[in-house]
Amino acid sequence: MGTVEWVETVERLIRSTQELLWERGYVGTSPKAIQAAAEAGQGSMYHHFAGKAELARAAIERSGAELTEAAEQELAGPGTATERIVRYLRRDREVLRGCRMGRLTADPDVMADPALRAPVAEAFGRIRARLADIIAEGKRDGEFPAGLDPVATAAAVAAVLQGGYVLARAAGEDDPFELAVQGLVHLLEGVSA
Repeated sequence: MGTVEWVETVERLIRSTQELLWERGYVGTSPKAIQAAAEAGQGSMYHHFAGKAELARAAIERSGAELTEAAEQELAGPGTATERIVRYLRRDREVLRGCRMGRLTADPDVMADPALRAPVAEAFGRIRARLADIIAEGKRDGEFPAGLDPVATAAAVAAVLQGGYVLARAAGEDDPFELAVQGLVHLLEGVSA
């Protein structure tokens, strides 16, 4: 197998695992399902990864990197702190599928394995830290009141998004998510100068 084929096979295995973890969770993502989705044989999978757990970790790390990159695209743009956070909150999402990383927190097998849980926690930690930096910047610029806690507010933003996904999935429609986001936007705009 040449280098190009090797890279393509690894990429297909990781992408397929990302999708299957999002749809089915860890237990529901069997090696056979991964191989079928990736159009890769058992030998290819085990040549590149020691097993399902190692492949799942690579997929979860990739999903975490993609989540933080998508957030950064909205948060790094122009505008006030409020405008950037609102842009992040309102970006297009597949609401009824849930958050790719957030869904993993409900997976007992992922949460029980420190190697699988770590990239989930790290991704959410990076996003919360970035939000806290932007909120602190807004405080320095006089946009937010001096008493606003950037770390706690960033955690609230993350919690509203994740809770919005849960409410929408429970209702079977996007409206609860959209209402949660709109409520948070009103609160942020209300405290900004």
